[in-house]
This record gives sequence, C-alpha cells and structure tokens, in this order.
Amino acid sequence: MQQIWAETALTPRGWQRNVLVNVDYSGVITSVEADTKPQGTRAGILLPAPVNLHSHAFQRAMAGLTERRGEDPSDSFWTWRKLMYRFLDHLSPEHVEAITAFVQMEMLEAGYAAVAEFHYLHHQPGGAPYDNPAELSARISAAAATSGIGLTLLPVLYEHGGCDGRALGPGQVRFGNDPQRFGKLWEGAKATLQHLPGDAGIGVAPHSLRAVSQAGLRFAEGLAPDRPIHMHLAEQVAEVEEVEAAWGKRPADWLMSAHNIDARWCLIHCTQMTPDETIRLAQAGAVAGLCPITESSLGDGIFDGLRFAGAGGRFGVGSDSNIRISLAEELRTLEYSQRLQHRGRAMLATPEKSTGRVLHEAACAGGAQAAGRTSGAIASGMYADLVALDAGHIDLAGRSGDTLLDTFIFAGHSSMVSDVWAAGRHMVRGGRHVAREAITSAYAKATARLMDII
Repeated sequence: MQQIWAETALTPRGWQRNVLVNVDYSGVITSVEADTKPQGTRAGILLPAPVNLHSHAFQRAMAGLTERRGEDPSDSFWTWRKLMYRFLDHLSPEHVEAITAFVQMEMLEAGYAAVAEFHYLHHQPGGAPYDNPAELSARISAAAATSGIGLTLLPVLYEHGGCDGRALGPGQVRFGNDPQRFGKLWEGAKATLQHLPGDAGIGVAPHSLRAVSQAGLRFAEGLAPDRPIHMHLAEQVAEVEEVEAAWGKRPADWLMSAHNIDARWCLIHCTQMTPDETIRLAQAGAVAGLCPITESSLGDGIFDGLRFAGAGGRFGVGSDSNIRISLAEELRTLEYSQRLQHRGRAMLATPEKSTGRVLHEAACAGGAQAAGRTSGAIASGMYADLVALDAGHIDLAGRSGDTLLDTFIFAGHSSMVSDVWAAGRHMVRGGRHVAREAITSAYAKATARLMDII
C-alpha cells in the first residue's frame, strides 16, 4: 500500500485539507481521507492529473522547424503538412522510440499522467511494412515502459489521400493500410501492451473522413466495440469543403447522421462546425478533443466552446503536434480563444467554480473518457493519476481553493509541478522525471542524427 498525504487536495467533495490517499499495488486508489496526520509521501497541493488525449509523438522533434514561410505566399496547414511529410521520411524505429520517450517525459513533467497516442506512422520509408507490421507501435509501447506514462494506444487507419480515393502521396505511404492489413496491424499493436502495466489500453482511430472510406470507417468502428474511437473532424475549411462536395454533407453532420456517435467517441479539433452541429455533438455525449496550442499554430480556427459547454458538452485537451508541452498553457489558450472570440473575460467560469477549476475538471473528466481510463478524480476506485503543485512556489504562497488552479493556469507554468503519479507510479519528483538524464541523452543522440540529414 502506497500512501500520499497532501496539505490540500481537490476531491469530488471539493477542496479538502490534510488529505491521505491510499493506493494499492495496481495503482488504484483504495481510500481518500481528510483531516489526517502527515504520513507517507508528502505533497503540497494535490490534484487529479488529466490525460493528454491527442498526441503525434514523433512531431516533437519538428518543434521550431516550421516557422519560416514556405514557397506558397498563403502559408497554411497544408504547406506545414508538406514539411511534416518530408521530415518523417527520415525517421527510423530507433528515432521514434527515443522521441516518444522524451515527449512522454515532458508530458509527465507538465502535469499529465497519461496520453492517448494517435499513432499513424506504421511503415518503412517508401511504404513497405516492417517484418513486424506493428514495429512502430511496439516502439511507442517501449517508450511508455521507459517513461512510465499511462498509455492508450490508438493505431490509425489511413487508406487514401482524399475523398476521391486518390493514391497516397510520397509523404503518406508510411501511413497507409487497407482494412484487412490494418486489422492485423491492430492486433499486433494490442499485443505490444502486454509488456506494460495493467492501466495501458488500446483504442482505434480512423484518421479522418478524408483518409478513410465509408467501409473502412465501419471496419475500424467494429474492431473494439468497447474501446475508444478517435477521429480528426472538421479541422480546416478546405477539409469541410472537400467532404461536403464528395459526401453531400459537412463532416460533423455526415458523421452524426451516419453513425451512432456516443460516449465512446472522441472527435479531434472540431473548429469548423455550425452552431447546430456543435449542439448535436454536445448532446451525443462524445468528447471534443481540443488542442489549442496546435490549433493556434496551424491557424485552424476557434472551437465554439461556450455553445458546446452550455449544451453540456464534454471536452479534454491534447498536445497534438507537440511543439509545446504545457498543460497550463493548453488550458490557458483554450480560455483565451473564447475571450478573443466573445470579447469578454472568465468565459468558461460558472457562478460556483472559477475558470481554472472548470477547465481543469473538464480536462480530467473528458481526457479519462476519451482514453477509456478509469481516472480523472481523487476518489476510491480510480487510478492514482495525480499531480502535485509546489505549495512553496512564490506565486502560490498564501493562496487557496480555486485560486490555486487559476494561478497555475493563468500565471504559472510547468515549474509549479513538483510530483506526478501515473497509476501510482511516482514518475516526477521535485519537478524532474526520475529518468530524465537517460531519456534526454537518447533523444539528443537521435535528433542530432536527424538534423544532419534533413
């Protein structure tokens, strides 16, 4: 039995003092008691740690490489994508594992306890499968074993280059599978999780309505009927126009009309939806997977957060392109986008809860649902996915209640994070990952070789 004691903690009963959390050998919380004496591992401010619900791990090594204007004077998501395709042509399995372990380490140090990895890089440069079709899925799992992060692996089905069924381009051939081959790859990816702790899980991810056929989407949806299904949806105007021209409806409208969208689904981005689509998605019980830093970087647009939240919608956040790993900044950018859109302040706050409290609790609940993970609250029966903030940090000193979260999200950064547990695994201590030196060294070697050839 592991014991974690906090001066103050945010539990389903609200903020409580002198809280003792008991955790069993499998990483599950067995009891939570307030007004106790200090014992076990001590923390200052204890919070549930959310899941990073959308990541493309390998893109971390591209951070800072795409900020020059391309040949197209109207540089956009689509020109960025060309640069990404050129980059990934050079990635080896060893690169993928080292980069993934590094970004997972950064996620833990930022306050995330788990990640849903939207994994679409499957094959060798040129498109030929590896001898083990799930080779790169195995590398993602190996990285999670090194970093200790909680992993929901989401192998991605990617069939063609657009709604017209055109062949995959040079940058996309490493992604491509027909449903039959993908089914075998998915089974192999699932097998890689056997070497991880019991909190690891799998889902499935048909990439987008641009990249899968209607038959492929049905196949992916049926692979694991009780597990999460993630999909990019309505991210860019050009995407919406392409789907509408080919399929007769806008992406969100078509998907919600043709499929039973429910709590199993996580739809990523959703920055190009009509008010009606926004309300329908909220009422369906699906999670909107928001990636505010990446959506800002790529000029995707602003999610209709006020309307969605007002209709009872569930959302979480993810780091997507991984150009910046910061839980605080992801939540801050989400709120600030709503303020810019509506020209107001504290847009997502409620009369009972501050902006920071609403954002953090929503990210915890939405991320857990999206990952199919029993987490998101400091409560019995939940995995001990926990993040502790340093109560001695100068900006947190003397503050209490919701103001602690407001300060972390709107005035703070990852340096406020002192400790993180992923299903009870104490992976961040004193603000540093327990294997930081080894993980960073492997990443530095991998990226040095990449910079030499790109």
